[in-house]
Amino acid sequence: MSRAIMRQGLPRHMPPHYRQSPSHTRGFPNVDIKKAIGLEQEGYFSDEPHLRQRHLLNINLTLAAAGQPICQQVNAGDFIDTAADLVDSYRAQSRLVPNYLCPADQRIQQFLSTYFADLQLPLPLRLPTSTLILHRYGIARELSLPPVGDRFESDIIKSYRVRQGVLHNTLRDRRTTKGSFHIAEGGLPIPSDKRAAPKVAFARLLAAALNPPRELLRLPFTSEQQDPAECFVSLLIRPTVCPAVPGILPEKNMEIRFFAPGSMVSNLDFIESIFGNAGNPHLPENDAGLDIDHWTGHSGCVILAPHLLRMTKKELGLPHYDQATRRQRADRMFWRDESEPYNDGEPYKITARDATGTIVTLITDNYFGYCKKEVKTQISFSANLFGLAEEEHAGGALTFACRNHGEEYGADSHIRSTDHGFDEVKSLFGEIMDLQPEGYGIDRRYPQLI
Repeated sequence: MSRAIMRQGLPRHMPPHYRQSPSHTRGFPNVDIKKAIGLEQEGYFSDEPHLRQRHLLNINLTLAAAGQPICQQVNAGDFIDTAADLVDSYRAQSRLVPNYLCPADQRIQQFLSTYFADLQLPLPLRLPTSTLILHRYGIARELSLPPVGDRFESDIIKSYRVRQGVLHNTLRDRRTTKGSFHIAEGGLPIPSDKRAAPKVAFARLLAAALNPPRELLRLPFTSEQQDPAECFVSLLIRPTVCPAVPGILPEKNMEIRFFAPGSMVSNLDFIESIFGNAGNPHLPENDAGLDIDHWTGHSGCVILAPHLLRMTKKELGLPHYDQATRRQRADRMFWRDESEPYNDGEPYKITARDATGTIVTLITDNYFGYCKKEVKTQISFSANLFGLAEEEHAGGALTFACRNHGEEYGADSHIRSTDHGFDEVKSLFGEIMDLQPEGYGIDRRYPQLI
């Protein structure tokens, strides 16, 4: 599939609070439009060489702060040497709290810890604590290609620098989603048109997703040097769930964290081009938990892991056909041959979520459409729980029966007479009452009813 990411124009799915001027932004009053969606104050993207050079230096400094090799193709001059002491100090302080997670990741981690508590896993499953954070718009685009050169190729993607921006050709072009949506058991009810996966299978898939092969972690930005950077990249977005109703309701949005192996950074370039970049998740001004007026209270997480396609049904803990339940047989959650790959080796996404409003999804393909659709799905999840909102992908909503008895509740329709007496009440309802000699009855189940 050819997917061009253009440099002109405002993304049409941009949350409304990014469309305002920086000084009048809803949600976060201090949103920097340049950092969020890459627009200059004049309203266009700038390609001036000196601005790009500053951008590349910023990326190298970010790599150094993350403990990764910097890109030798960038002419940094004395910049990195000058900042070396500051970077060393930052890294030394970071090592004092090696397992620290930003507030959004802490909320997701709490969900995972609670969700897997009954499995008694030998080792806890933890989100990456050290990632290359895409803290402003445009970093992902530069990271998806070497700074000197116009192409990057791997087993799953071919990327090119073109006049309009960049062009990414992914390995697959998905036109069908049949059998692709799997939901882990243990949370909310699973619709019949989705495949129900055992919780233990999701746990083992997540463990593998958090440990990708080194070649998948390799950043295209540094791929042409002997010591390339190998790391996870992460992104924070805040898509709108419920638009503002002036004078009644402020805009409501959710938080979603993306984690991708370094070689798949182009996927996150695509995502921030549609939904914007919500900044560094470690900064208090970007913490949804402190923005009580605009946060729905829901958190999402998406982890890209195409290497999961190699895993077999047996190693994921699925039962043999003879021990499988009726639903497991219908959803193909069983194995007959020990070498059978999960989902027949075809790409899929698998989700775990519950009524607390946290949703975690693993995607086993770098097809860009999967990432966009998953954001829309998670917006739907938040909209269904939050209420007062609906979304085009809102299929599979959790629904409950309700009845309207009207403003007045009268006698049943089979009682025609309007001249009622206690003798009639005894004949109709005597079996559920303890009759009293004084001429009244007490309900046997609810004695407060006379």
